Amino acid sequence: MVSLPPGALRGRESGSHVSGQVDYRLARNAVVREFRRGRLSRLDVCDAHPELMRAAINVGRESREDCPICELAKIRLVSYVFGTRLAPSGVCVTSDQEMNKLARNSRDMVCYVVEVCPNCSWNHLARSFTVQPASRSQHSRVP
Repeated sequence: MVSLPPGALRGRESGSHVSGQVDYRLARNAVVREFRRGRLSRLDVCDAHPELMRAAINVGRESREDCPICELAKIRLVSYVFGTRLAPSGVCVTSDQEMNKLARNSRDMVCYVVEVCPNCSWNHLARSFTVQPASRSQHSRVP
């Protein structure tokens, strides 16, 4: 599993364009702040689904950031893609090559990057962005 940066698909070989990135850092910081103030318990914030934990441990990409809750492990980033011609449950993306292949074979897609702590089960949506075929998005291409 990789955490794809929005620029990962900006290349000739992908034939795709990334747009509409949403960063959920402010929401994340609010949850962490409420936890530290004692308004949220660990059970409230450390509730990753077992399948998300499995993906984070086995194929997630380790970040440089410590878990904001337990501070004992590095956060792992897991990416999921949803879109036309993909399974309704989405696809857990494990490499840039896999993402590029999906982008070539699908229409519009949305990628969600989730941060997960393999130690305490903290999880939060980190960012999302859309991926469009180049033919539909060349007029709005980001330099």
